[in-house]
Amino acid sequence: MSQQSLSRRAFVSAALAATITATHARAETARRIQVFKDPNCGCCGAWVDILKQAQFDVTVTLRTNSTLVQEKIKRGIPAQMASCHTADIDGYAIEGHVPVRDILRLLEEQPDAIGLAVPGMPFGSPGMGPESQREAYDVFLMRRDGTADVFSSYVDA
Repeated sequence: MSQQSLSRRAFVSAALAATITATHARAETARRIQVFKDPNCGCCGAWVDILKQAQFDVTVTLRTNSTLVQEKIKRGIPAQMASCHTADIDGYAIEGHVPVRDILRLLEEQPDAIGLAVPGMPFGSPGMGPESQREAYDVFLMRRDGTADVFSSYVDA
């Protein structure tokens, strides 16, 4: 085996190891989520449990109704996108019962946006009852200019 092919192989191995390490570090950071919720809200607790089952590192901060509204305002969440809880992950706001797969997609795509929202509390969204009885709902990408686009849609069950 030539010195050149050994050097090339060592370089490729080192580059691959560095890529895996960087990807793992980003994944670890991106999985930390802080949730702001009312202490008496059971559906918010159910959503937190879903995040934990999906291996998110969840920190819950309890807020009264008025201070929870302030958390939403601070993040620029439009009133029409509001729901019962607010979360922060990797610089994005997550409002309401957003499915894990949409959060992961947001982190992968990294759009220039405030974050994601599921307005209201649609039945069958994560933490809001059985998915098998779900009503149709949309997950919205909240843009910094105040607009929102449908990020994903869930049909009724």
